[in-house]
Amino acid sequence: MPPTSPSPSPTPPPTNPTSAVPSAPGAPTVSLSTLLADADLGLRQVAGPGEDRLVGTIGTTELEDPAPYLLGGELLLIAGVRLPETADGIDAYVRRVVQAGIAALGFGVAPVHDEVPPALVAACDRHGLPLLRIPPGTPFVAVNHAAHAAMAEARHQELRQISEAQAALATAAARPDALKSVLHQLAARLGAWAVLLDPLGNELLAAGNRPEASAAVQLRALVARTTAHARTRSTAGRPQPPTAAAEHHAEFHLTVHTLPAENADGPFVLGVSATSAPTAVHRSVIGSALVLLSLLTTPRHALGTDSRGASALVRLMLGQSPLDVAPLLSSTAPTADSWVVVHGRLTGPAPWATSRPGGDPVQLAALGTALTTPYLDLDGISLRALVPVTTQAPLPDLAPVARLGWTLGVSSPVAAADLAIADRQAGRMLRHAVATGTSSAQHRTQDLTMHSLVSPGDAAALAQARFAPFTEAPAPGPAVLLETLRTWLAHHGSWDRTAAALELHRNTVRRRIAKAAELLDADLQDLDVRMELWFALRWLPGERSAKPATGEIQQEPLSGRKAVAVTANAQAGCGDGPDRR
Repeated sequence: MPPTSPSPSPTPPPTNPTSAVPSAPGAPTVSLSTLLADADLGLRQVAGPGEDRLVGTIGTTELEDPAPYLLGGELLLIAGVRLPETADGIDAYVRRVVQAGIAALGFGVAPVHDEVPPALVAACDRHGLPLLRIPPGTPFVAVNHAAHAAMAEARHQELRQISEAQAALATAAARPDALKSVLHQLAARLGAWAVLLDPLGNELLAAGNRPEASAAVQLRALVARTTAHARTRSTAGRPQPPTAAAEHHAEFHLTVHTLPAENADGPFVLGVSATSAPTAVHRSVIGSALVLLSLLTTPRHALGTDSRGASALVRLMLGQSPLDVAPLLSSTAPTADSWVVVHGRLTGPAPWATSRPGGDPVQLAALGTALTTPYLDLDGISLRALVPVTTQAPLPDLAPVARLGWTLGVSSPVAAADLAIADRQAGRMLRHAVATGTSSAQHRTQDLTMHSLVSPGDAAALAQARFAPFTEAPAPGPAVLLETLRTWLAHHGSWDRTAAALELHRNTVRRRIAKAAELLDADLQDLDVRMELWFALRWLPGERSAKPATGEIQQEPLSGRKAVAVTANAQAGCGDGPDRR
């Protein structure tokens, strides 16, 4: 009969053969006592220590030396087909399987042996290996099935405990006293003492039964060593990576976990002191608690407010410019960093969509994570966002946002002083993405273009003169006609895509373009005319950044009644009456 777990070389003996464990940490196990208590199996221990052991798997073999093919933690079942005939041979057999780390040996009575050989009983007693007698009516397969059924039930119980603990922790995190509540739930689920310490080692909050003084002293020493190690791994300008450590003593077991730090002093630390070693369930529960505590201890979430964002809002309301306030909104970016404006429209299926201001909190968090920014304005099916970008932290991948059902329009990176321009760029790109059926569209500014080869003064004069007739335009007004013409040109004269982008009926678009052609006295079917108008549109006031891109000539500001009238209220969105849809 072939071995169940072949391996090319023997596994080294475990450190403590009397407490063999399965080879894979956290793998499902069943205790020997559970199998012995199963009346249907009729197993009986006839040799070896009385202590309980965990079995990781069931193996069946009749090899003379199965040790090279064992992983450790097995309940090895044999019928003695090739069991050595002498007492010395049996002793050597038992010694080898004990060194391989098996949990126990099961001997099937009949048809080869009428009873368990006395030499095998003596050898198992001598080497401290539990020996189970398997009665004639119990097939080895039945033992295997019973063991795996017990493992499945144990795993189900573990998953239920983890699920219940995660739900309790999440509920605690939503309470006004979130940190204290999360620690209390963690201590209750672990049956341990949980403590949160600041970067200097001061105890902030604790829950559960406080351990003896020696355990607390040892925990603080472990925290000091762990935080010192975390500081050595940190990189300038980046949060310190999380670090964990553990110490196991005779009477208590200590574990510490650092939380992601955003300050120079170092990380916050979660310490746990328990009277028993952590199990797989305990490790999973601690992991869930660490995620919540990491969120609750960041500056953005501490005390339930973002102090830097609040400061920025106060300064804006008191008259300061976006350029002065922008540095407050990015804790890791210098003043010269750029910003990207994102506009979004919910176009995919999303049963969570809501029309209330602020939107659904869970989806707001998901969008903020995907866009890597907290500066979101979510209102039903509409989204606006400010994303700080640098050369080290560029705009993130937008695919996760598209999978949430959003179509996006993205501006070029601009300085804080040009956010209004970026806002218009993002709006136009959103309309373009919706019209073309793409998930996102981004405004691009090339370094070397025709605009850089023409005098800014001449280009501005052309734009002012070319669109001067729009100042006398009747309803819907110059701003609406200008936006319709711009969108129509951007979509290469497509009536349907322009209508989709502006959310108008195509006949409304046709009337507006006809009115624009009449005012401009131009043949809009002529490609040269379209190119000239597109060029001129780029030099209207408010269309170009105050700080040009590399290699691009900065626009000189336009002045005059006609230029102001053409671009006034460009985003007013005035309708034409009943034809607007």
